[in-house]
Amino acid sequence: MSNQAKPGRSRRLLERVRHARHPLRGWRRWAAITGQGLIGFVALFAVANLALSLSTFRGEDPLSRTVQEVRVLWFSPPDGEPMSATAFPTVYGRDLGPAPDTAAIHDFLEREAEDGVFLLDHVMIDRILKLNGRVDARSLPSGVYIGAHALGPDDRPLVPVTKYLAQYLLFPRHAYILVVPADGPAVSFSASQNAKFGIDIHPERLSAEVAPYTPQAYDFPSSGEALHEMTRITDDPARVAGAVEALKGAQARLAAEGLTYGLLAPNSNTAVGCVLQGAGAITQEARASILLALRAPGFGAKCA
Repeated sequence: MSNQAKPGRSRRLLERVRHARHPLRGWRRWAAITGQGLIGFVALFAVANLALSLSTFRGEDPLSRTVQEVRVLWFSPPDGEPMSATAFPTVYGRDLGPAPDTAAIHDFLEREAEDGVFLLDHVMIDRILKLNGRVDARSLPSGVYIGAHALGPDDRPLVPVTKYLAQYLLFPRHAYILVVPADGPAVSFSASQNAKFGIDIHPERLSAEVAPYTPQAYDFPSSGEALHEMTRITDDPARVAGAVEALKGAQARLAAEGLTYGLLAPNSNTAVGCVLQGAGAITQEARASILLALRAPGFGAKCA
């Protein structure tokens, strides 16, 4: 009898894998291998994006932030459907009570803005509209903000699933600029393809829209875009007062350039980044940082 030790279970399993025969032959075999590789790559991409989504720009209490996000996504209704009466008390009841007035919301958002990146979500916007009929300085403190949100459909049957996937597994964000003047409605600067704004001429060209921040605006919080991460870049009254005209000038320059929209650049994030750089709010080096390149592809691309 041989004194050689019997191979262990893990070694036997490894040997079986090494000598296994693929059940398919020819092109079917390589098609299956290619498909498995693509599935593995997508899964790896999703895991990496999930880790980034749960680890960056989370504030001082990331667990509380995540709970708030999930609640907002849960309550955010598809386009055309009303917000649940329990949505606001569930999401904000601990901080603001079940039915705060405009002044309480203003003070709350002022504290949030002072802490850096904060959420402006579908549930909060719905409450603001019910109180005031529009978004303005009565509820959202006056200033110039950068908003970033995931992109997703707003209608059934896709939105209940895709809004979670877009928020946590698709890390890249779409950026826009929001101006809240001391008087009058808030105004957004949104960039995208002409076709996204209903313009039939040169539908693939990159253009911008400067419009009141209403439910009809391109970047207004909605079911597929329920969570907006906002950063206030200035609350100086003089800069805020001139911001809308400056954005209209940037819109005109973008139209004159006639750039073709690109998936990575030039795109909406590029347009926003160039506006910020032109206003002196950010440097080219800061725009081109690795984290911003991952989070907002095209943000750091060179300006025309």
